[in-house]
Amino acid sequence: MIPLITHHGTPGAGIPYEPFVRDAQERGLQFVAYSRPGYADAPRAEGRSVADCAADVAALLDELGAERCYTLGWSGGGPHALACAALLPDRVIKAAVVAGVAPYDAEGLDWKAGMGEENLQEFAAMEAGPDELRAFLDEVRPSLVGIPAERVAASLGGLIGEADRRVVDGDFAEFLAESFRLAMASGVDGWFDDDQAFLASWGFDLGAIDVPVTIWQGDDDRMVPFAHGQWLASHVRGARAELRPGEGHLSITVARYGEILDDLLAG
Repeated sequence: MIPLITHHGTPGAGIPYEPFVRDAQERGLQFVAYSRPGYADAPRAEGRSVADCAADVAALLDELGAERCYTLGWSGGGPHALACAALLPDRVIKAAVVAGVAPYDAEGLDWKAGMGEENLQEFAAMEAGPDELRAFLDEVRPSLVGIPAERVAASLGGLIGEADRRVVDGDFAEFLAESFRLAMASGVDGWFDDDQAFLASWGFDLGAIDVPVTIWQGDDDRMVPFAHGQWLASHVRGARAELRPGEGHLSITVARYGEILDDLLAG
């Protein structure tokens, strides 16, 4: 089976969600999740860039004995899927970016417009400097490190609207809770390094990507606003846009995962 390399959100950990695994397997894909450095038990790579994930994915493919893969990045994983498309053109068949963040210095994009208050606070700390960012994340960590599934929706506060609240329940809520718990288990290094990497140059040219890319984005997204998806669709070379009304940051993945995979396989 061809691997489907998935890139988790920020913060998060590379763990499987059974319905996603099943959707992949039904289409002849090998679902592969990994944790970026600093998350879960993955050793930290201080100062890593978004581009650095390409070497990790290449090593992962070598370990799997696979020449090529599809790749899918959700939320903070979106830039990392794009990095693989840009830097591993001989190994990535096609990439999907789902509710993925745009570059911080994206020309013509009001990067924070439309974000929920919790994200505005986080990104204000990012802009204030590394010490302020780490202090902010350290303050948030206790609320996530032991979070139960039934508290996930409340913990997201103003970051989710009605479309997302409808899906944060049952097994999916438990998946999110486990991802947060594992991500925060050893500290905030992974989250901190993700944020720093998003703030800096990503280390590759979006306009030079030759691998097919589809950008998926909903217009009820308060974590990564709709304008980010529109911007990426306009600036990733050759990208195809799937901009969906009524979908949120979480709901677009839960409701559309099979459709996203079908699009990957369509070439």
